[in-house]
Amino acid sequence: MAKKKFSRPKPKPTMAPTMTFPSLHDDILNVLSDEDIMPTPWFNTSGGDREAMEIYSTNIMGKFRCHNQACPKAGWASKRVAIVIRRYTRNGYNATVFNQRCKSCERLGDLTIDENSYVERVAYRLKKWAGIPVAAVYTGLKKGPEHEKELCEGCKRGYCERSGYGWA
Repeated sequence: MAKKKFSRPKPKPTMAPTMTFPSLHDDILNVLSDEDIMPTPWFNTSGGDREAMEIYSTNIMGKFRCHNQACPKAGWASKRVAIVIRRYTRNGYNATVFNQRCKSCERLGDLTIDENSYVERVAYRLKKWAGIPVAAVYTGLKKGPEHEKELCEGCKRGYCERSGYGWA
């Protein structure tokens, strides 16, 4: 008798204007493990700007897919995916990543972040806030296409460092 095969449903694309990645918190703690940061940073799942002690805008890298069947553009990569990192009391933090829209059809893309750039940026900011001297090292940041403010959800909300709102 042959074994029944069960196929798992494919995950639906994540095409929200903003996303958080608490699942990468342990990776951030691993990067910080050599530092004496007390109390240990924790990911604040519910905090927003009002509760934040500090807010910092920067960017990470990512790839996007367009799921619009009628759109000729399958996807794109970006070296400037907007992210805002917030600091809270007792060493809490969170990071919100902003989606981008397809240049062809203007629908939100399905974002896959470059996890290394995310972890690097968040850990760097936590070290700075803890008063640990760090050199500005942004591995992998290479010249890419010009940032298109009208397609960036971070720019629309005033968080993208390229939006000119002065958060950075």
